[in-house]
Amino acid sequence: MSNKMWGGRFGEGPDRIMEEINASIDYDQRFYAQDIAGSQAHARMLAAQGIISSADAEQIVAGLDGIKADMDVGQFTFSRELEDIHMNVEARLADIIGAAAGRLHTARSRNDQVALDFKLYIRDTIDHLSEQLTAFQLVLIEKAEANADTIMPGYTHLQTAQPVTFGHHCMAYVEMFGRDRGRLADARNRLNESPLGAAALAGTSFPIDRHMTAKALGFDGPTRNSLDSVSDRDFVLETLSAAAITATHLSRLAEEIVIWSNPGFNFIRLTDGFTSGSSIMPQKRNPDAAELVRAKSGRVIGGLTTLLIVMKGLPLAYSKDMQEDKEAAFDALDALSLSLAAMTGMIATLTVNKAEMRAAASRGFATATDLADWLVRALGLPFRKAHHVTGTLVGIAEKKGVDLDALTLAEMQAVEAGITDEVYSVLGVDNSVKSRVSFGGTAPDNVRAACLWWRKELGR
Repeated sequence: MSNKMWGGRFGEGPDRIMEEINASIDYDQRFYAQDIAGSQAHARMLAAQGIISSADAEQIVAGLDGIKADMDVGQFTFSRELEDIHMNVEARLADIIGAAAGRLHTARSRNDQVALDFKLYIRDTIDHLSEQLTAFQLVLIEKAEANADTIMPGYTHLQTAQPVTFGHHCMAYVEMFGRDRGRLADARNRLNESPLGAAALAGTSFPIDRHMTAKALGFDGPTRNSLDSVSDRDFVLETLSAAAITATHLSRLAEEIVIWSNPGFNFIRLTDGFTSGSSIMPQKRNPDAAELVRAKSGRVIGGLTTLLIVMKGLPLAYSKDMQEDKEAAFDALDALSLSLAAMTGMIATLTVNKAEMRAAASRGFATATDLADWLVRALGLPFRKAHHVTGTLVGIAEKKGVDLDALTLAEMQAVEAGITDEVYSVLGVDNSVKSRVSFGGTAPDNVRAACLWWRKELGR
């Protein structure tokens, strides 16, 4: 029997395996709203240019409205024999309005059609992710405002370094996710050109108005080269790159949540809604949501890697390889969206154990740098000598099993004679944190100022 789609050129239907490998409707059906919007804009343009009649265009637009209504409520039956979303919509349109449906594909190809659908979908997804990131930043800001004075140990190499505030730590992630939003916004700006009308690869001889369809679909204008229009998947790669960086940031925070919720740290407590128990150990409260966010970063990074590999050896213009651009992108962006939702919930509901954080900050010689800085300021020592003196005092305190502020003045003066009892004013964690007033520092007033700046930046 002849092929239902290709008719005159192909006398036989596809092999069963060919149908299995070739069909994309199982996943590209999620393009349906974008596909229909593009087709309606195209039909209206064809009528405006006198390429099809106004009556045909009206039938096409109305028929597509009905198809979308069915799809919106799950009452559309998709056919794998028709391969993809484009042919499923077109076949159903023919059932509804008859021969006029065949005029819709005038002056376009599935090559520019799928590029358009994918751009519209990625644009919508970027808008959704940007809203999620904004909501997450606001949750972090709220947690920072509530903990601008909450002292915790700051770490390098996961070893106690200097005291900071939990508010300052939260605001570090606000900065990270602000950059993530910026990368997504950049990707959106660059993708906002319409490929519709590029046709298969060379444009079309019909007198189409690509500026009209671009404007109707919310693009800044049409793409400028027909070959590039159907070949380009940079907009997906760039979005996945931004997504991979965002997922990496989420994974870092997830790791800290896992660490902080461990009883050995006991800095935070997650709610029951974001933890699970053990099938054998009744005492366990496992931070499963955080662990899964940490793991899902691999799926996002993997989606980017997959598409880079698909695209790396393709000549211009379109190759069927590019059908493999969607599943990995869908999976990666879905995983990122779910991770953002989970992390927003965890941060919003977690409880901060301020006493444990403060006690940990008071251990591990976290004010050693403050002592070295005081030796420079008060005694005029070169920093390298002050560093050596401080290291010697840390060694003495460590042998005694005490912190620096428990050393006697005589013990300190035995190492550096010029030390006075004023030194004790810089050895407490409160004084240490309050002294970090340089722009971007951890001082509580700095944290509050940063929160205010970001609220203004986000319009909240």
